[in-house]
Amino acid sequence: MIAHIVKKADWKKAEKRGVYEPKSLKTDGFIHLSTVSQLAGTANSYFYRQKGLVVLCIDESRLKAELRWDTPSSIHDDRATEKFPHLYGPLNADAVTKVVDFPCQSDGSFELPAELER
Repeated sequence: MIAHIVKKADWKKAEKRGVYEPKSLKTDGFIHLSTVSQLAGTANSYFYRQKGLVVLCIDESRLKAELRWDTPSSIHDDRATEKFPHLYGPLNADAVTKVVDFPCQSDGSFELPAELER
């Protein structure tokens, strides 16, 4: 399973259309994804203090667009050599098998939801 962090309202709109196409698809050429073990780090780096987020749990075998594992150029910490999943096209909604609420902690940081630790 791979995952994507998104505002709940944005996902609801995409779900109705059957496809999710965030701005990063135009600006970067792909949708940024994470493994479950990368989620908290990604959230703390890019979504600190943001509310109203969910995690999309994605079944890779259901994806219609090309999935690649790339080393990101924008990370300059201990995760700089990690490979992250990137989807080079829209995310078809039927590849999302579960949506998990992803609230930040009182200090604005994120921890992996217990539901995803299993």
